[in-house]
Amino acid sequence: MTWTRLEERTEQMLRDLAPQVLGALIRRYRDFAVAEDAVQEAMLAAATQWPREGVPDHPRAWLVQVACRRLADQIRRDSARRRREAEAAAPLAQSEEQEEDDTLILLFMCCHEALSPSSAIALTLRTVGGLTTAELAHAFLVPESTMAQRISRAKQRIASSGVPFRLPSAEAQSQRLRLVLHVLYLIFNEGYTASHGPELQRCELSREAIRLTRILLQSLPQDAEVAGLLALMLLTDARRAARTGAGGELISLTKQDRALWDRQSITEGIALLSAALSKGAVGPYQLQAAIAAVHDEPARPEDTDWPQILALYDLLKRMSDNPIVRLNHAVAAAMVHGPSAGLELIEGLAGQLAGHHRLDAVRAHLLELKGDRNGAVEHYRLAASRTTNLPERNYLLEQAAKFDAC
Repeated sequence: MTWTRLEERTEQMLRDLAPQVLGALIRRYRDFAVAEDAVQEAMLAAATQWPREGVPDHPRAWLVQVACRRLADQIRRDSARRRREAEAAAPLAQSEEQEEDDTLILLFMCCHEALSPSSAIALTLRTVGGLTTAELAHAFLVPESTMAQRISRAKQRIASSGVPFRLPSAEAQSQRLRLVLHVLYLIFNEGYTASHGPELQRCELSREAIRLTRILLQSLPQDAEVAGLLALMLLTDARRAARTGAGGELISLTKQDRALWDRQSITEGIALLSAALSKGAVGPYQLQAAIAAVHDEPARPEDTDWPQILALYDLLKRMSDNPIVRLNHAVAAAMVHGPSAGLELIEGLAGQLAGHHRLDAVRAHLLELKGDRNGAVEHYRLAASRTTNLPERNYLLEQAAKFDAC
C-alpha cells in the first residue's frame, strides 16, 4: 500500500473513531470542551504515528488512552481541578469490546432542542463529523472566528442545560429523533445546493450528512424514517456529477447526462426505500425518497412518471404541509395538468415565500411553458436578483437572456 493510500485510510478511520472517543471522554469527565481538545491531540498523534508504525490492534482503545493521558496532564496543570487528578489517572478499560460507541448519544446531544438549527448543524459537523472550525467556516462562508464563536456558544448552551451524557428515554428519543433527522437533512441540502457562494454544491457537507445518517441507521436499523432519509440522500446525491458542467455551471435536471448518474447509489437507495416502505408506517422522508426514485429511474427525462410524482406530492402535502412542498407540488401539477394549473396553485404562496428566489424561478418556468415570454423574463431576472448562489444566479440570467436572442 502506498504512503498516500495509507494516510487516506488512516484519515478515514480517525474520522469514524473520533465521535466514539469523544463520547468515551465526555462520559467519564463530563466536560465537553476539554474532552474535545484532548481528543484532537490524540487524533494528531495517531495521524503522525499510525501511517509510520502501523495501526494498533485496538485503535479506539489506543486513542482513548492517549486522550486520557492528555486530559490528565491538563488537569494536573490546573490547580482548581486537582481533586479530579486521581480519577483522571485511574486505569480506563482498555478492551475495545468493553467500550461503548457513544456516537449516537453525541448526535442526540448536538441536536438538542436548546440549540438553534444553525448551532446544531455546526456542532454536529464539528463534534460528530470531525470537520475543523476552518473547514466549517469555509463551507458556510463565514470568518473562522464567527464559526468558532457559534460552536463555543453551542457547547456552553449544552453544558448549561444540564443534559446528561446518555441516550434520552425511549419517549424523548422518539421526539428528538425528528430534530436529529431534520439537522441531517439541512446539512445534506446545504451541501447539495449551497445557500450562497461561488459553487453550486459543497460536496463535503452532503457526503458527511450521508455518512452520519448511515451511522444513525446502524444504531436504529428498524426505524423506517431513518432509512427513508438515507435513501433520499443517496437517490438525490446520485445526480451530483451531472449537475454542473466543466466550468461549474448549473445543468438542469432535464438536460443532465444521465450516464453520469451514480447507478450504485440509486440501486442502494431504492433497496433501502423498498425495505422501509414494507414496514408499514410511511413518513415524509420516505415519500420524498419515493419522489426522488421516480425521477432517477427513467433513462430519458420525457419518460418521467409525473402523475405518480403528483400523487406522491399529494400525500406529502397532507403529511408535511409547508410552502416548499406546495411549490414542488405545483410544479408536478403543471407537468400533469398544464402550466396554468401550476400557476394557479403558487398564487397562494406569494405571502409565505415572498422574496424567495425559488418562487420566482418556478413562476418564470411555468410562464415560459405557457408561452408568456415577457412574464418569464421578468421573473427569471427577479429570481436571479434574489439568489446568493452564483451558479444559480448565472443559470437564471441565462434563461432570461435566451429570449433576448430570439
